[in-house]
Amino acid sequence: MTKHVVLGLLAVGLLAFTTTLALADSDYEYGKQMAKLVKAMPQAKVTLDQGIKTAAAGGKAISAQYEVDEDAGFQLSVFVSKGGGAADVHEVIVNYTTGAIKSDDKLTDPDDVTDAGHQLAALAKAKTSLEQAVEAVLKANPGYTAIRVYPKLSGGSAVAAITLLKDGKTKKLTQKLD
Repeated sequence: MTKHVVLGLLAVGLLAFTTTLALADSDYEYGKQMAKLVKAMPQAKVTLDQGIKTAAAGGKAISAQYEVDEDAGFQLSVFVSKGGGAADVHEVIVNYTTGAIKSDDKLTDPDDVTDAGHQLAALAKAKTSLEQAVEAVLKANPGYTAIRVYPKLSGGSAVAAITLLKDGKTKKLTQKLD
């Protein structure tokens, strides 16, 4: 009995540690492109929450970010769940000047699928959409532009991690989703 409890606690601890490392790595990778992103953001005519709304027409938006992709360059990427699990998540690229959907591709990268699974788990506890969370944070932070949002669990509660940009500087906030 004690052995099973210890093994269970070890498994829970390992999962929490792995999730924390994955999110930290995601933040690190996003941070590496920040200089290019800040330079490209004036080109964006579509807000992050507008991109979420457009992409969510085909499912449920589970994360969104402006990014500078190695291959595609500056873009607005929204992960959209089109079914129940991480295997049914698509990356929808929204044209950052017109708001039209540019592409819609099923996730195939294992890291993206893993991230989508974590995001879906957090959103399962959410009562507020990412779009609503972004709108609330922007209302409380005039003059800022939202450039990234993703859900995560914090103390067992769902929150949206939101990155804002103003005058070339970023600000990271969380907004309750439950």
